[in-house]
Amino acid sequence: MMDICAEKCINEKKVKQTLESMPGQDDTARIADIFKALSDPTRLKIVLCLLDQAHCVCDIAVICQQTDSAVSHQLRILRAQKIVKNRREGKAVYYSLDDNHVASLIKTSLEHIRH
Repeated sequence: MMDICAEKCINEKKVKQTLESMPGQDDTARIADIFKALSDPTRLKIVLCLLDQAHCVCDIAVICQQTDSAVSHQLRILRAQKIVKNRREGKAVYYSLDDNHVASLIKTSLEHIRH
């Protein structure tokens, strides 16, 4: 048998505080999109290889054992979510994490699974 609350709201003050601190619908959707992008094993592996240094597409492809084309496709998705950024050096394009927040999220996740 399921536990069912006899009342709709036991602690209105706590509920109100939580509701006020919750992000809006747009922010919630954007957060979900980030986690969707990171939920793909190939994209996550790309992010992991960029934790400590930038790499060009061809090097990412070698590290992730994917084709350059497949990596480029995944990088477009990661760029759209502002998870990675790129810079051009001559004909080569180097990718790195967009900011320290992404690295922190990944490192915290690694700590969590290793705990």
